[in-house]
Amino acid sequence: MIRTFDAKSYTDLLVRYQPKPIANEAENEAAIALACELEHRPLRSLEEELFLELLITLIEKFESENYPISAGNAASMLQHLMDTRDLDKSDLIPVLGTETEVEKVFVSGRDLEIDEARKLAEFFHVDISLFL
Repeated sequence: MIRTFDAKSYTDLLVRYQPKPIANEAENEAAIALACELEHRPLRSLEEELFLELLITLIEKFESENYPISAGNAASMLQHLMDTRDLDKSDLIPVLGTETEVEKVFVSGRDLEIDEARKLAEFFHVDISLFL
């Protein structure tokens, strides 16, 4: 069965909910609630799918502007991976060579060398891009 777009049905959704750029937390919460309702609705129509996509775009825009996620650095990524695996800095000595090298990564906040990033990526079984 080929689903066809019904402009009137979509227009009815737009008129009913009147989507606009989200300006505050209350509007964001209302948009999230509506998106959740649509997301969990069985057998959504094509028009509802498109409206849901519009809502998600508005929510993501608001949240990226109001709750930016800072890009971490190699040391913060490394600390996170260690925490999730219940490791401490001494566990990285065999990977990076010496305690001094391990400390340099955490204290100096310097970027990792490619070889260090490769070794850590192999050790943690993650993509090297997490450290670069």
